[in-house]
Amino acid sequence: MLSTAETLKQRFQQAAKAAYGLDDVDPVLVEATRPEFGDFQYNAALGMAKTVGAAPRAIAEKIVSYLQLNDVSEPPTVAGPGFINVRLKTDYLEKSLARVYADDRLGIATATPERIVTDFSSPNVAKEMHVGHLRSTIIGDSIARILEFLGYDVLRINHIGDWGTQFGMLIGYLREAYPDALTKSEAVDLSGLVNLYKQAKARFDEDPDFQEEARLEVVKLQSEMPDSIQAWKLLCAQSRRAFEEIYRILDVKLIERGESFYNDHLSAVVTDLDGKGLLSESDGALCVFVEGFTNKDGGPLPLIVQKSDGGYNYSTTDLAAIRYRVDVDKARKLIYVVDAGQRDHFEHVFAVARLAGWAAPPVELQHVPFGLVQGADGKKLKTRSGDTIRLQDLLDEAVQRARDLLDSRLAEEGRDESDEWRASTARIVGIAAVKYADLSQNRVSDYVFSFDKMLALQGNTAPYMLYAYVRVQGIYRKAADAAGMASTLSTATFHLAEPQERTLARHLLDLDDILAKISTDYLPNRLCQYLFELSQKFNQFYENCPVLGAQADVRASRLALCDLTARTLKLGLSLLGIPTVDRL
Repeated sequence: MLSTAETLKQRFQQAAKAAYGLDDVDPVLVEATRPEFGDFQYNAALGMAKTVGAAPRAIAEKIVSYLQLNDVSEPPTVAGPGFINVRLKTDYLEKSLARVYADDRLGIATATPERIVTDFSSPNVAKEMHVGHLRSTIIGDSIARILEFLGYDVLRINHIGDWGTQFGMLIGYLREAYPDALTKSEAVDLSGLVNLYKQAKARFDEDPDFQEEARLEVVKLQSEMPDSIQAWKLLCAQSRRAFEEIYRILDVKLIERGESFYNDHLSAVVTDLDGKGLLSESDGALCVFVEGFTNKDGGPLPLIVQKSDGGYNYSTTDLAAIRYRVDVDKARKLIYVVDAGQRDHFEHVFAVARLAGWAAPPVELQHVPFGLVQGADGKKLKTRSGDTIRLQDLLDEAVQRARDLLDSRLAEEGRDESDEWRASTARIVGIAAVKYADLSQNRVSDYVFSFDKMLALQGNTAPYMLYAYVRVQGIYRKAADAAGMASTLSTATFHLAEPQERTLARHLLDLDDILAKISTDYLPNRLCQYLFELSQKFNQFYENCPVLGAQADVRASRLALCDLTARTLKLGLSLLGIPTVDRL
């Protein structure tokens, strides 16, 4: 079903075409800023003045004369220099609510099931996931959840760093210092492996002989020497166990396809580029030059696809991944949720892929960048010692802080809850707080990480959302006749008499429009803001409109409004990767 906003946009476009014969009028439709102006305001007349050659108010009046909105709104009015105000009919809202209420999907239509690849998280083997991986993981997961709900066929790819020079360096070092780690999976855990990696890196940076040894180890690995492959598999397995624990905590599901997955496809990338006449040699390396890409001195900037020593790099792997995802996976959209610092890299790789014809329309390539997680000092979030914060430590602390706050509140209220319930609830609230605090920010911006703010019971936080949901569950528990209430909800019709009911109803009908926008701009904070405003509007409704104490027909309508609010909150939070609780 079309959203109210989309319905209005279509009707205005039809009216503008009928009035002036224009097909490309930008439907400048916004929500009214004040109740006395109605529900929506159409402002396109101001921008049409030069094209049409008439005063904006006269344009607006002529468009209104062609508008067909009798089934949707009261008669539109023209205000000021040419604004068109629209107030929705109450019976339109009531009927729309009834359709949404009767639909398990809350009126959200499903899209054509085209395949979309979402590439996110992507930690490096032999390194622990840190706070820097948080944003990619939960932003990517939320985008994937929303696209999946809208009906797209989504592949969630974890492009881990599991190949290349780092393994030659690590394997070479372990052969000398810790050979058991290359033959026994239980010889060292990930934290120990990380320390060994740091030692190997220090040795590599200062010892030319070891650099050559590491290079030879890479050759052995690329040549698939049995003992090198065995060592590599053990290192990957050790890291994978730690990654999977993080994903379990965050409830994130991914298909692992690391850099190694594309190793057999790299030479084909070079061969194909050469066959298309796109390769040039520069200092012994094979490169592609794309018009518009320049270095800091203004000269042409090459994208190296094969190094002078015959090896490949990240760009080659990314090009191979694009070819595979388009040709084999049959994806029509590739979304890369990677930090903003990689913007230039992806623009360059995408340009080469398009130039080579590997990502020709209708295939779309989209980098979805995000900013940094900062500490209170406005700098990149780190420990007091200056180390990057382990993601596991951050999540553990979030759960512990949530547990401390929960225990304190229960003590104040004199409530006796089981330790199992407290642990489960603290885990949900703590992880939800971390996720929501990140997702509620515009992803392109940096944001300051604060446990105190994200666990607050007021404001745009996960606890505030969860409490709004719990409040509805409390209404159900207070109902004297649960069976009767269920019967009332199943047959309820909506009667919107009070302003707070109407405001809540309007907002409940906006979810499809919000999700449609996120499916194109990949900004999950839109959904967070929607849910926050929904919670606020519900609280205003609850405070001003008695539910259980109302007369039967009003009670039924208000119970249905409560139920629809709870269902909308639950769905919205689930699309952010956040489960609900029935009580707190």
